[in-house]
Amino acid sequence: MTTRPYALVLFGATGFTGGLTAHYLARHLPPGTPWALAGRNRAKLEQVAAGLPGDADTPALLEADSADPRALAELAAATRALATTVGPYMRHGEPLVRACVEQGTHYCDLTGEPEFVNTLIPRYHEAAQKAGCAIVNCCGFDSIPHDAGALFTVRELARAHGGRLTAPVSVEGAVSFSASFSGGTWQSALEAFARPRQNQQRLRDARVRLKQWYPRPVGTLSPRPHKDAPLGGWLAPMPTIDPLVVLRSASALEDYGPAFRYGHYLVTPSLAKLVGGAAGVGGLVLAAQIGPLRRRLMKSRPSGAGPDPETRARSWFQVRFRGRCGDTEVRCRVAGGDPGYDETAKMLSETLMGLALDPGAPDHTGVVTPVMALGDRLIERLQAAGMVFEREA
Repeated sequence: MTTRPYALVLFGATGFTGGLTAHYLARHLPPGTPWALAGRNRAKLEQVAAGLPGDADTPALLEADSADPRALAELAAATRALATTVGPYMRHGEPLVRACVEQGTHYCDLTGEPEFVNTLIPRYHEAAQKAGCAIVNCCGFDSIPHDAGALFTVRELARAHGGRLTAPVSVEGAVSFSASFSGGTWQSALEAFARPRQNQQRLRDARVRLKQWYPRPVGTLSPRPHKDAPLGGWLAPMPTIDPLVVLRSASALEDYGPAFRYGHYLVTPSLAKLVGGAAGVGGLVLAAQIGPLRRRLMKSRPSGAGPDPETRARSWFQVRFRGRCGDTEVRCRVAGGDPGYDETAKMLSETLMGLALDPGAPDHTGVVTPVMALGDRLIERLQAAGMVFEREA
């Protein structure tokens, strides 16, 4: 990879989140790092490049379309590591993954679509290992705060437990946030909700292979809604991809103890809001499975736009964790600003820079989680970038 012209490439730089990611990279890449922005419209790429900070190294501009396999192969062959913000990933993502595996190029994305990730695991994991590359999904708010936060909690639990976890471990994560979400996120969620049968089949297929590769026992804690004052209030099970990512990391790494269980929850201030929120999500899932309703919902929030800077400046998130091993308990917190965009651009960028620039990275190859790819250095990068990882009293 050292002979390739670019250290890293950002594909999808003309989209809303892609543009934020381009700006973050321009501000934080080490001087002299060769990099490029890629997309299907050169005029739009030029607009993004023209708006980057004046002291940033100028990126090259590369034209490529997610529907053009030859262009994607050339793109992947030109760089050590590549990040993509082009979704919905179930519709647009697999050709680029295939190109990166064939070229031995590290890859990371922002997907929160379980069907997409569970499709990649059996199809590309072993091929990516043979090619020596890491295919890293879920490198934004889905699912780095939860994945890296669980690892941070396990580390603190080990310190409190004498340095090594010899008994079964459990971790609970409870997330709260105030934020607005873009049309791209909205459309990806609707597409995922529309395919429950396909989601379940892909999940079963992935679990069969994962148990073969990573036999360490892992599982989930009780999903029932309940009140938990130390973790913030009423907790509702949150059916996102995040717990699947955390459990994949725990099954692959010995640091999580001889057995591991994880519970993933959304914090709500009252039982009434918990019930109302669950009803609203259930209604949206049903509506997404009815074609005309789904198309109308998609038109209500088109992709390509997102919240303005003032809205993002007011936005925030935090995930509170509780880890237990035997009689030992620790509580930790991960927190930051706008989760869906500013912090997501930061998390994707730091993952991409870690894959491309950190000596010895990645820690594991194949279709892997952010923690499997970068481990503690991902936490260190994010702490240096201003995200909070701390143990609570």
